[in-house]
Amino acid sequence: MFNKLSRLLDDASILLTDHQINQLVAYVDMLNKWNKAYNLTSVRDPNEMLVRHILDSIVVAPHLQGERFIDVGTGPGLPGIPLSIVLPDAQFTLLDSLGKRVRFLRQVQHELKLENIHPVQSRVEAFPAEPPFDGVISRAFASLTDMVEWCHHLPGEAGRFYALKGQLPDEEIAALPVEFSVESTLKLRVPQLDGERHLVIIRPNKV
Repeated sequence: MFNKLSRLLDDASILLTDHQINQLVAYVDMLNKWNKAYNLTSVRDPNEMLVRHILDSIVVAPHLQGERFIDVGTGPGLPGIPLSIVLPDAQFTLLDSLGKRVRFLRQVQHELKLENIHPVQSRVEAFPAEPPFDGVISRAFASLTDMVEWCHHLPGEAGRFYALKGQLPDEEIAALPVEFSVESTLKLRVPQLDGERHLVIIRPNKV
């Protein structure tokens, strides 16, 4: 697993320490083990997890600006846990409404000694952003409009929404409320992943 992930990282031109690679592999091991009982992800093969969960998450890292992020609807910690490993100086709040997922996140936090993640069980609408976040990240929201409407209270004045998408969602972008604008769209390259990946960066319009 270590060697396979190392090759994938080389292919993606991502430079990590051996310690970081070991942490990512340990996370996949935990995800695979807990998945049997908790059904955390539909991906069953750990080798596939390396591509579809780990690499697919960390290719976003160079595009994040700031130090405090919230991963909304994080599920088993995606993309928040891989990002917290590759960006150890940033802080990540991992928000999910399901208790079993948050229990898994706390176990990952304990076993991998991740001091920069903060698992929280809450619905996003009920979660207070004090202080506000530099970035709101999600790869699981149904639409961009849902993301900005449910999470509008989370980013600070200079904060951004980072939506991880497959194909570029032109219709969703066109349907965004007028209070928000797309700052940029980026095509992401994920080695060995079928299908497209895009990052949509959205900013609140200053009134």
